[in-house]
Amino acid sequence: MKIGFVGLGNMGAPMAANLVKEGHQVTGYDTAAPMPVGVTRADSAAAAAAGAEVVITMLPNGAILRAVAAEVIPAMSAGAVLCDCSTVDVESARAVAADAQAAGVGALDAPVSGGVGGASAGTLTFMVGGDAGSFDKVKPLFDVMGQKAVHCGDAGAGQAAKICNNMILGVTMIATCEAFALADKLGLDRQKMFDVVSTSSGYSWTMNAYCPAPGVGPKSPADNGYKPGFAAELMLKDLRLSQQAAEGADADTPMGELAARLYATFVEQEDGRGMDFSAMLPRFEKRHRG
Repeated sequence: MKIGFVGLGNMGAPMAANLVKEGHQVTGYDTAAPMPVGVTRADSAAAAAAGAEVVITMLPNGAILRAVAAEVIPAMSAGAVLCDCSTVDVESARAVAADAQAAGVGALDAPVSGGVGGASAGTLTFMVGGDAGSFDKVKPLFDVMGQKAVHCGDAGAGQAAKICNNMILGVTMIATCEAFALADKLGLDRQKMFDVVSTSSGYSWTMNAYCPAPGVGPKSPADNGYKPGFAAELMLKDLRLSQQAAEGADADTPMGELAARLYATFVEQEDGRGMDFSAMLPRFEKRHRG
């Protein structure tokens, strides 16, 4: 399949590389990042999109997505699909889908879960909004880049699923870090804490798969000086998106709101920028020591 790929940073580059390995013809564009091996460089986003059957974007925010979509949609062939894998606000996803539909182009919002490791390994999960025909067309590419793709509904549904998922993730990571900090104060060995919680009612992904305590559980960023798999500032972005959506939908999300405030303090006032989102544990330890 002929694919255009716009946004070849930490996530986009390995996703594009996996498509090349499966024999797809990928033309890429990025304002700064180098092209992965096998990806043909284009001089613009529009040039990357020209003639492509599917255009994939992986971009920082909704404003940039809207700007890129305004450039690539006119360059796309009728019947092609614009598949955005960024995590952005629901309104931007729906606006881009409407513009694509007006131009005779399919559109999917398909944010991912799994981080850089999942992008490299081809084990991402895609949460997809858009029409069924576009989903079916892109599904073989999802199968290359990931382990699962769920068609969540119409335009914007993928972004809705992503921000709800990551609100849960942000809240549970805070609770996990607080629990370890409390266990430390109570004199409980961290490994014993893990052995109990990981097999009882406190079981969670943040405990069992991404434990924030170094040397406990499977290897995680905690064992690498909290160098990010998923950066704290990205968690803050997603939590803010969840609260923006909650306000628009008149939904009461007090835990999500509190989590957003805690991550804002961590990232913007403390030393959290550039660290993994699980580095909230040393942050709580520091507060407790103080």
